[in-house]
Amino acid sequence: MKKQLTTVRIQDVAREAGVSVSTVSRVLNERYGVSSDTVARVQKVIDELGYSSSLAARSMRGATNVIGVIIFNLGLAFNMEVVRGIDQVVQTQGYDLMVYTSNRANHSGDPTWERKVVNQLNGSIIDGVIVVTPTMLSLPTNFPLVTIEPCAEGDYPSVLATNFAGAQEAVQYLIGLGHRRIGMIGGTPRLLSARQRRQGYEAAHHAAGLPLATELYVEGDYSYHIALDAARQLFSLAEPPTAILAGNDESAFAVLEVARELGISVPQQCSVIGFDNTRESRNSSPPLTTVDQSIVGLGSRAAELLIQIIAGQSVENRLYELPTQLIVRESCQPIATIG
Repeated sequence: MKKQLTTVRIQDVAREAGVSVSTVSRVLNERYGVSSDTVARVQKVIDELGYSSSLAARSMRGATNVIGVIIFNLGLAFNMEVVRGIDQVVQTQGYDLMVYTSNRANHSGDPTWERKVVNQLNGSIIDGVIVVTPTMLSLPTNFPLVTIEPCAEGDYPSVLATNFAGAQEAVQYLIGLGHRRIGMIGGTPRLLSARQRRQGYEAAHHAAGLPLATELYVEGDYSYHIALDAARQLFSLAEPPTAILAGNDESAFAVLEVARELGISVPQQCSVIGFDNTRESRNSSPPLTTVDQSIVGLGSRAAELLIQIIAGQSVENRLYELPTQLIVRESCQPIATIG
């Protein structure tokens, strides 16, 4: 017998099935990575609550009150926090959330997958979509759309942190501790955030009258595994850095791991700063000094903007920046005490 709920939401399905909202979304969209037992349990709850039929009915009426999120990899801490921020807003506004990821073989190496998914969603059961860290320079604009951490300014609203100021503050902090050889592991240059963080790193050097040694900047892609190689490259220099600014917390964790492998003490022999302030950063060893960019806030702001667009309210097609803040923990110390 179906349970009688006035409005069946994806959160109701997740709660009844004992799984996350993203798992329900993956089941609904036939994504890989969900066990057959979980699929069966979720589908049983969907049938009991009448969730599928309610979605179909809403789609036929026009507005569906469903927001889509397109994201590269839901397993990354940054992405999970962004989705949490989006969900906090949509729950209070009567919307459901459906998450689409690229963790499938048919998306591997395809730089246009986001555009294809947005086009597929246009006119379906989605009222609007949020694209997180898009790989495309441009996306369709005939559909309510907001991006988080875009490649560049587009014809749609985008949300990101004050990346330049955040990186600049981090390097200025290290310079204030006496460091002069400061390495950086950057992000993929296609992302505006990565370019801005590198510019902040360079600006802090210029302001302090310090030369920029090209060997101290290593390009990464915000992933842990690429950052492992980048950290090894920095530590293998004839004159290695006494401090490293990582492009994000994932990269900073890789630096800490390589330092442990090489017997380099942090912060006694090398200070390390991340960028994100993920939950894991406070529990790392040592607790990570990092730049907080209000990841949950990025998701919440993007959701607020998208809902305004869906409601027909005027929203400027521009970058909406959230302020960063340096969070000082235990992974840095003055150069005078190193060694």
